[in-house]
Amino acid sequence: MNFLVIDHVSHIYFTRQSAVTALENISFTIEEGEFVSFLGPSGCGKTTLLSIIAALIKPTEGTVLLEGNKIDSMNPSVGYMLQQDYLFPWKTIKENIFLGLKILGIDTSEAKQKALHLLADIGLKGIEKHYPHQLSGGMRQRAALVRTLATNPKILLLDEPFSALDYQTKLKLEELVWKTLKEYKKTALLVTHDIEEAIAMSDRIFLLSARPGKLTQTFNVPQELRSLSPFAARQHPAFSELFQFIWKELDQLETNK
Repeated sequence: MNFLVIDHVSHIYFTRQSAVTALENISFTIEEGEFVSFLGPSGCGKTTLLSIIAALIKPTEGTVLLEGNKIDSMNPSVGYMLQQDYLFPWKTIKENIFLGLKILGIDTSEAKQKALHLLADIGLKGIEKHYPHQLSGGMRQRAALVRTLATNPKILLLDEPFSALDYQTKLKLEELVWKTLKEYKKTALLVTHDIEEAIAMSDRIFLLSARPGKLTQTFNVPQELRSLSPFAARQHPAFSELFQFIWKELDQLETNK
């Protein structure tokens, strides 16, 4: 059985004056443990698609199935990490990472200890009593990742979580997130505008056309790249070849939109 199934999903945004089709007839399947990315021109519906999978938006047509069950309401099995960390500034880091546990009613001593252990694993040991304004942007995003993983979701939705960071911090956080998700055997869907990021982190890459967003191509990242960490993959000869190919395809979509 496929882990995640997107079945003929379409979405239209209605206003009093118009109807705008954001997504049209999107279908694909994801296997458990896969890391996939979505690329496409601005406005092609990538974030809308993640919002539908997270049940923040109900699709106009189509269904989303996780392990054979329809997702039609917010589900603790789905974690969502955004471009902004959205840590509450008046709460300590420890209070922030426990927040999801508290909301879901699973804030047991064991769950809290696991969250603190994960915080230490990603290099943030000793900052539990700090407030968000005392941390750098990269540290805040790491704390946001811990908050997302603390509830033990089965799938993570990543909506450009590195785009607001400087380049060096971005590369370090890509490496950290990739290793953490592999270690915890998580399935992840990444929305990004960065072709290099998509290649370095993914098993597969889905290319969407301009509005309305349609699935135009799927790229399988070669095994020799998938077996490497993001930083190491960028140094591999096959990386540049795949980048050039995807760049041309994306440029053509941009030109034709």
